[in-house]
Amino acid sequence: MNFQMSEEQAMLRDQARALLAERSAPDRLRRLIEQGAEWDELLWRELGTLGFLGAAIPEPHGGLGLTALDLSVISEALGNANAALPFFSSIVLAAEAIRLGGSEDQQSRWLPRLALGDTVATFAYCEGAAGFEADAIHCTMASGTLSGTKTPVADGGIAQIAVVLARSGGAPALALVELDQPGVTRTRLESFDQLRAHYTLSFDGAVAEPLDTGGDVIARLFDGAAVQAAFEAVGGAEACLYMARDYALERRIFGRPLAGYQAIKHKLADILVSVELARSSAHFAAWAASHDPDALPVAAAGARLTATDAFERAARENLQVHGGIGYTWEADCHFYYRRERTLALSLGGREHWADRLIAHIGSGNVDVMPQREAA
Repeated sequence: MNFQMSEEQAMLRDQARALLAERSAPDRLRRLIEQGAEWDELLWRELGTLGFLGAAIPEPHGGLGLTALDLSVISEALGNANAALPFFSSIVLAAEAIRLGGSEDQQSRWLPRLALGDTVATFAYCEGAAGFEADAIHCTMASGTLSGTKTPVADGGIAQIAVVLARSGGAPALALVELDQPGVTRTRLESFDQLRAHYTLSFDGAVAEPLDTGGDVIARLFDGAAVQAAFEAVGGAEACLYMARDYALERRIFGRPLAGYQAIKHKLADILVSVELARSSAHFAAWAASHDPDALPVAAAGARLTATDAFERAARENLQVHGGIGYTWEADCHFYYRRERTLALSLGGREHWADRLIAHIGSGNVDVMPQREAA
């Protein structure tokens, strides 16, 4: 397996990072928070116009039809910039759910609009502390209507549609709901991440359309999202690493750069090792998503766990290297620490993915190593 980026992927990475470095700089993020904005709408429109939002959406529906590994290049760039965008909710989760389980009419109606950024979607799966395990789903769909409550829902205030994980006929199901209707109530929650707003969505007989959940659609959806979340975490962890390094090179203590102290060198080296291990795991998982679906459950869980740990280490050590100034509004550390804490709980925390990893490895039916291609 070759983890080297193709020329096209490297070009996509460079374009995404250059654009985000200019449009999503820390000063821009501070202004958004001070204005009470829930997202960077102008940047979102620009990403839609340039085709980034439609990267993994099929060409017949207005996208580019690229692979999971191509999409991961964008996810990593967004994590690196800590962008205030609903990309994970709208593109990674909701658009993919419609692509996997939507009818031809549902796909042709919504995917082109999601690819352009004209419509924002969210994916509602949690029900409070109960999470989203099958026995914890109480939101129900019956006779074309949806009732129940989902909380927290990322980007629930700016979305026009939601894909909701519900229960239908005693089994987990996916419902497509337009949020601007009388049967839907949105309540904003106090979010730790000031650049990713969360809501409670309450449904009281809201009109809903079912999506097809045959063929393990829900499991494939969560595994694919775990891969993209891993790349977002890798991007954020790398940003923390270089932020800590740059500060250590500039800061002088007792007449010498902070970076000259062995303890600081060890911290930075440990972050680098964890980031590169997480990146390798994430690359394998993205490869499995396109080439070896049987290996994806284990690969996705492994990538999710290693990337979560890498981002947590990087965000915490970045604060430690900065010292007291790292906790101030003027420093940029808090952007990544807040995003790390939020991302670590998205799609379920460590326990969920560790249990999933153990369950699949313990079944003995999964080959976690890629097959050697014929010469």
